Amino acid sequence: MKKLKIFSVIIGLILVVVLAIGGLFVYRTQQSLNSLNTNRNSVSKKIDQSKPFSILLLGADTGTDGRVDRGNSDTMMLLTLNPAKKKTVAYSIPRDALAEMIGDSPKNVQKINAAYNIGLSKMAKSTVGNLLGVPVDYHVAINMEALEKTVDFVDGVTIKSPMNVSFDGVTIPKGTHHLNGKEALTYARMRYQDPRGDYGRQVRQQQILRAVVKKLEQPKYIVKVPDLIKKLGNDINTDLTTSEIDQLILKYHSSASKMEFNQIQGKTAWINESSYQILPTDTMQNASDKLRENLGLEQQTLDNTETRLNAKNKTFFANEDDINYNTFDLDTVHYTENTY
Repeated sequence: MKKLKIFSVIIGLILVVVLAIGGLFVYRTQQSLNSLNTNRNSVSKKIDQSKPFSILLLGADTGTDGRVDRGNSDTMMLLTLNPAKKKTVAYSIPRDALAEMIGDSPKNVQKINAAYNIGLSKMAKSTVGNLLGVPVDYHVAINMEALEKTVDFVDGVTIKSPMNVSFDGVTIPKGTHHLNGKEALTYARMRYQDPRGDYGRQVRQQQILRAVVKKLEQPKYIVKVPDLIKKLGNDINTDLTTSEIDQLILKYHSSASKMEFNQIQGKTAWINESSYQILPTDTMQNASDKLRENLGLEQQTLDNTETRLNAKNKTFFANEDDINYNTFDLDTVHYTENTY
């Protein structure tokens, strides 16, 4: 598996759209699928059965020490695709959201981005699924270099920046600009200069995504989609099988007709001298309802460690004047310091 980097989860959704658009050129695209790091055995039957499905997109940072099997998923986005409704519903999940690590023992409550580090995609899928009460069928993990390649593939994208963005030796002034791949990556990665923090970064990621999708819809790029898939092959790791990706092209291209992007926002809490995002129960419930609806599932009242902790910390959400430096009581659960 190639070394994974942060923030490039955008390409996972771009991959879905690319594959959907590529349905016009199935044969050439099918030849390109061999370059992807895919699963041999199917983890779900939903694509085979043409049913709505969910997919967790991960941008993971394995660090700079040569590790290739561990890393926090510093960007997480859960999508549901429904071909009958011709609709995709996506939710960005805060990297610092408090969550129980499902599959770990003893009970372990950490920042949600540690799930991938502890138990790779299996734990990440289980943890997100438990948090939002949604079955998570598949995952895609992406190397950030894929973003540069995709933006350059469409000859750059035009965006309107609400602020000056400076990161990694690249500066993008406030205003409208046409960005190449490296500049787009900078625009999508910067977090600390944005007063909205990670939430502002999520908005910029979605802005780049929309711009890329718009370009990919143009005929001159559609005909070259198989070449793009081949370019991205080594930068993508997924538990989708080649056969399922092939079916995705044929069965789910209509899901890109209407794409709804959302954010799950929380409130900052300091726990053991570390900053967390506490997600309100009604916010999680609303996301769960929308995601489940797009999957064709009935609503389900959330009942998990997070909702039970929220119920025991009612004053935390009631004190709106202390937004940034409130405390959150974890005495009701076993807590393990996040050292990842």
